Amino acid sequence: MKRTNVISAAILMATSAMASAALADELNVVCSAEQDWCDLMVAAFEAENPDTDVLMVRKSTGETLAQVRAEAGNPKIDVWWGGTGDPHLIAAEEGLTQPSGVSTDELLGWARNMSDISEARTVGIYAGALGIAYNSEILDEKGIAPPACWADLADPRFAGEIQVANPNSSGTAYTELATFVQLFGEDEAFTRLAAVGANVNSYTKSGSAPSKAAARGETGVSIGFMHDMVKLAASGFPLEIVAPCEGTGYEVGAVSIIEGARNFEGAQAWVEFALRADVQSRAPEVQSFQVPSNSNAEVAPESPDLASIKLIDYDFATYGSSETRARLLARWDEEVGDPNPQE
Repeated sequence: MKRTNVISAAILMATSAMASAALADELNVVCSAEQDWCDLMVAAFEAENPDTDVLMVRKSTGETLAQVRAEAGNPKIDVWWGGTGDPHLIAAEEGLTQPSGVSTDELLGWARNMSDISEARTVGIYAGALGIAYNSEILDEKGIAPPACWADLADPRFAGEIQVANPNSSGTAYTELATFVQLFGEDEAFTRLAAVGANVNSYTKSGSAPSKAAARGETGVSIGFMHDMVKLAASGFPLEIVAPCEGTGYEVGAVSIIEGARNFEGAQAWVEFALRADVQSRAPEVQSFQVPSNSNAEVAPESPDLASIKLIDYDFATYGSSETRARLLARWDEEVGDPNPQE
C-alpha cells in the first residue's frame, strides 16, 4: 500500500511538472491592432522563441477590456498587445494588469507617460492621430464638397454618407468621443456628436472598419486613425485624408501584462520584444504606419507627421479612467446611440 502511494505521488508530480512545462511553452495573446500586424508579430516572436507557441486572437479594445474584466482572478490571457491606450489604462486602474518590469529608457516621452500614469502596468508602443477620410470618387460623383473640419460632418450634405465605430466596442471611437469633449466641452460635444450621428449610416464594432468601407466605396466618409487611412490610400484606393481644422486627438497604443497571467515570463519576453527598435521598425512591412514609440526605431515616410497636425493636449489620465469612460459611454448611449447595434 505504501509503495502504491509513493508511485501515485510520483506520477502526480510528474504530471504536474509536464503540465507546468506545457503551460510555460504556451503564450496567450490578445491583439487589438490590425490582423496582418498581429500575424507578423506572432511569426517574428516565435522565430526568436521556437519553444514558445503563441496563441493569438484579434479583438477590439472594448471587447478585450470586457473579457479581462470577466476573467479577473482566472485570466485566459497573458498579454494584451495593441489598441488604444485608454482601455489599457482603465484595466491598469482596476488592477487587471501588472507591471512588466521592462525598461522604458529608449522610449519617447509619450510612451513613458503611459507607464508613469499606470504605475508601469501598461506602456506605449505607437502613436496615431485621429482624422477623417473620404472617397473622392463617391463625393465627386454626388457633387458633395469634401469635409475639412469636424463641424462639416454635421452638414446635411453628408446625410447617410458617414461611417464610424461604436465607442462601446471600439477604442478608436472612444478616442473620437473623448476628443470632442476636450475640444468643445462636454455638453457641446454631445450636441455635435448627435448632429454627426444624424448623418451616420452605420456604427461598426471595429475602429478600422469605417475607412475600409470608405475605401471600397460602401460609404463616402469615415472617421478613424490616419495611419489606417494611409495604409488604404497606399494600396491604391481613392481615399483622401483630412486633419480636422479644429484640431484632433490621438492614441497611444499600448501593451499590458494581465494580472495573474499564467505565463508571466513569456508575457514579459513579449513586452521586451514589442518595445525593441528593430521589431517596431518592421510594422511598415504590413503597411502599419503608426509612429513607433522606440526613439531608435525607423519611422516610415508614409506615417502621418504628428508635428504638422494640430493635436490637442490629450488628457490620458482623465479619459483613461473607469469612471470617466463609463459616464461618457452612458451619455453617448442616451444622447447619440446606435439605432442598429451589432451583435
